Amino acid sequence: MGQIEELPDDFDESLDLNKQTPETQDAPPAKEVETSFPVNKERAKEFDKENPGAPKMPPAMEAVRSHTTDEIVDMMNKTPLFMTDIDKAKDENGENVFLDALQALQNEGTRAEVAQNFREQGNEAAKELRWIDAKEFYTKALAVIFAKVDKWEKPEDLDAEQRLLRQVEEASYINRALCNLELGNYRQCTLDCASTLKMNPKNIKAFYRSAMACLKLDKVDDAEDAAKRGLAIDPNNKSLQIAAEKAAERKAAIERVSAKRKAEEERKKQEKKLLNVALKAREIRTRTTDNPADLQDAVMHLVPDPLSPESTLEFPAVFLYPMDAQSDFIKAFSEMHSIEDHLEYIFPLPWDTNNEYNIKSVDCFMETATGGLIKAGKKLPLLQILSGSKVEVVDQLVKFFIVPTAKSGQFIAEMKKRKQV
Repeated sequence: MGQIEELPDDFDESLDLNKQTPETQDAPPAKEVETSFPVNKERAKEFDKENPGAPKMPPAMEAVRSHTTDEIVDMMNKTPLFMTDIDKAKDENGENVFLDALQALQNEGTRAEVAQNFREQGNEAAKELRWIDAKEFYTKALAVIFAKVDKWEKPEDLDAEQRLLRQVEEASYINRALCNLELGNYRQCTLDCASTLKMNPKNIKAFYRSAMACLKLDKVDDAEDAAKRGLAIDPNNKSLQIAAEKAAERKAAIERVSAKRKAEEERKKQEKKLLNVALKAREIRTRTTDNPADLQDAVMHLVPDPLSPESTLEFPAVFLYPMDAQSDFIKAFSEMHSIEDHLEYIFPLPWDTNNEYNIKSVDCFMETATGGLIKAGKKLPLLQILSGSKVEVVDQLVKFFIVPTAKSGQFIAEMKKRKQV
């Protein structure tokens, strides 16, 4: 094959790179290039037989070509740079020399030095905003500090070792708190800040990060307390001042919402009280059951002002057509309106093919509290029908039975029969 080479500016273009010189003819054979993966020679031979015209591949490419995808993934997982699963990174004997070498390298030195190494790796990851990796390194640093088995080198200076351990412990907690804050692990952030403050009650970063995490958790009082404690130590700290301002703003917003909710609850209580007074003054009987119909926002109410005794009562109502299993719902039936007022715009009924329903040819019935029936006047105001009579409003809904006059006898008989059952 011809050579491909990047040439310097002073290259003599008269030279023929494809022509062998005496030096190259007598040169010893090239040293075999070391590849990341071993070549599967048997599979390589099979490939050459199946593809006789295929060009000779460089050793690295030949190694890749002679393995299946699954085999390559498996070999990559045994390489520290690419491994994703520690359990799969070991061979059939449960060993991986590369991994063992790296782990041994990480554990070189005293306990404090190893912990410091993990802390520094965490700092590098944090600078690159790799918060998950940074958190892992800080966690490893703390694991080294609190490990029960001491497998590290013995320190020459015990006092210096203890000082470094304490320094790394505090830094790992507060830096892991930052990682948790950035990752949204707000509760864990507060716990790391608490651990930091146990070691150093004047750690300003711990107060700040705890305050911000508490704000995210909507623990405003705790956030405010953390900011105030930090400012008591460092009154001019801009970050803590901002945290305190945010806590105060959130607290004020919560108080406004609470006050608004309380006022709304008080208003509803007054509306309900006035509605009951209005019903009692009109001698309208009401009753509720355990399974009321879902009327959504259709309820008994006073209009136009629910808090004014001079307002008019309105009721949700339903016109039932029992002889044809049909119905019409009226969201607001004023006490000043009559049944006829509503039938005028409802009739003619689209399903009434026999023209049985018109204002003059129907009767209107209502159930009494004892299960009987009364015939309601179509032209009477609703207030006159409900006031002081045996009729009651059940679950805030007024019910009317609209029956063709010719079938009224049949309807009454069926209702009596149903009552006897």
